Amino acid sequence: MANIDAIKILGSILNSGALSRGSGSNILGSVIGAMTGGGQSSGGGGLGNILGSMLGGGGSQSGGGGIGDIFGGGNQSSGQRQTGGGNIADILGGLMGGGAGGAGLGGLIGAAMSQFGGQRGGSPRASFKSSDHLPQGMQYQQATDQATLLIRAMINAAKADGQVDREEQQKIVSKLGEVTQDELNFVRNELAQPLDLDSFVHAIPQGMEQQVYALSLMAIDLDSNAEAQYLHKLAQATGITPQVSNMLHEQFGAQPIYKA
Repeated sequence: MANIDAIKILGSILNSGALSRGSGSNILGSVIGAMTGGGQSSGGGGLGNILGSMLGGGGSQSGGGGIGDIFGGGNQSSGQRQTGGGNIADILGGLMGGGAGGAGLGGLIGAAMSQFGGQRGGSPRASFKSSDHLPQGMQYQQATDQATLLIRAMINAAKADGQVDREEQQKIVSKLGEVTQDELNFVRNELAQPLDLDSFVHAIPQGMEQQVYALSLMAIDLDSNAEAQYLHKLAQATGITPQVSNMLHEQFGAQPIYKA
């Protein structure tokens, strides 16, 4: 890749909300609020409930409806990765704290936001080439690789209901703030590529499936069948069961795509 700082780009995308819309924007607002201490949620469960579940609390049980009626709650045809086991605390703890192959969504988002400036309108910090600014145990190259993967997850999800045209691409990159030309070109190139879910799934390391799914959810409005179908295919390809998918949607305050 060109000389880009993927951690900073991820922070820019999250801080600007450039790839989040509709319900995805509400989810992102909940996450940023929790990460920065605000803790507010724009809908359903929100990140506060995720953290509460990790500490032993329980989230509220919400019903389906709408796009939630598209799919039944039956067995998946693929799901070779078998990432659907465990109880709610185990699953959410692994999502936010990291599992095999994952440094933890919470830690990575925090590092990305800190790298870019920590809040919307903040000035980006100079690029780091070490793990000094990262949570303990997270290596710089590992964090860079994971940030790149999560950027691609959000961009792919933004393509779920059709190709991102040039006008929409320009709107997205215009929100990114103080990033370099190489970094803008990287985002533009990713936006222009045809959606190839199979190739993307093969690039997901074992243990990062739920992190990828969560970031994908932040870039989807979930107001169309195409977007629900994309999440369904992503869940099947990564071994996320309908039950785990619905649980993640509930905790992020998003409409489920499977019948309860």
